[in-house]
Amino acid sequence: MTIDIEKKGPEGATPPSGPEAIKAIPVRHYGRYIAAVVAIALLAAIVYAFAQGKINWDAIPEYFFDDRILEGVGQTLLLTVLSMAIGIVGGILLAVMRLSKNPVTSSIAWFYIWFFRGTPVLVQLFVWFNLGLVFEYINLGPFYKDEWSDFMTPFLTALLGLGLNEAAYMAEICRAGLLAVDEGQTEASHALGMSHSKTLRRIVIPQAMRVIVPPTGNEVINMLKTTSLVAAVQYYELLRNAQDIGQTSGAPVEMLFLAATWYLLMTSILSVGQYYLERYYARGSSRTLPPTPWQKVKKNLLSFSSRQGVKA
Repeated sequence: MTIDIEKKGPEGATPPSGPEAIKAIPVRHYGRYIAAVVAIALLAAIVYAFAQGKINWDAIPEYFFDDRILEGVGQTLLLTVLSMAIGIVGGILLAVMRLSKNPVTSSIAWFYIWFFRGTPVLVQLFVWFNLGLVFEYINLGPFYKDEWSDFMTPFLTALLGLGLNEAAYMAEICRAGLLAVDEGQTEASHALGMSHSKTLRRIVIPQAMRVIVPPTGNEVINMLKTTSLVAAVQYYELLRNAQDIGQTSGAPVEMLFLAATWYLLMTSILSVGQYYLERYYARGSSRTLPPTPWQKVKKNLLSFSSRQGVKA
């Protein structure tokens, strides 16, 4: 005969099958609701104020693809690319000079960075533009000789003012990237018989790009917006052309909104390019790359469809 004996607890009670589920009650953040209502109210007030203002909104699409506007966009992009090229090349050179053990070259680089970072770029543009009041002629010996007013055109003024100023900022960005590379990399390359210049080109700079690229992308976007300052030195880019159209058409404020729309469009495209460039240089440092915008959208659509299928 078999007798089943039910195991009892210390008090003779049957133990529960599992722990009871915790009933978590979320904390209500009333401050968030109030902040959201205030933000929506402020946004609605701003939209209503502009809607009631005397603004001819039809003038913006009318002149959006005007030949002068498109020409200004092209000049803005050209000036951005050339100024950034001068800034990047000059920044790398200044960063190497700043890290040099030669006190003369390092001091020159330090003084350059100190001066151009410490003075406003608009002041520098005016200085280049008005140097004709100090120097009547420019004489480069047998190569070039001309009057300063003919030599220093508005385009050259804008290029020098923006490019040389950007070189000072890029120098600090490049220096931070070079210092981020472990010194053991340089010592190992020197032990293998590589020269200092070859070590920079093949070992240090490729690894420093992971640190240099993200802030450089921000500098490109900032340079695109800074080009609007060259309108003060008679250079016809997007803002200057928009201002001229506004004066002749009687819609100055509307043309400023048009220029702002073009700047937003161009900076948005550059931001997307910066994202993919950072993602490219993150391949060697991250195990999993951040998802692209399309991958994020695809993931959200798949998760939404799966939730709908569970509900059905």
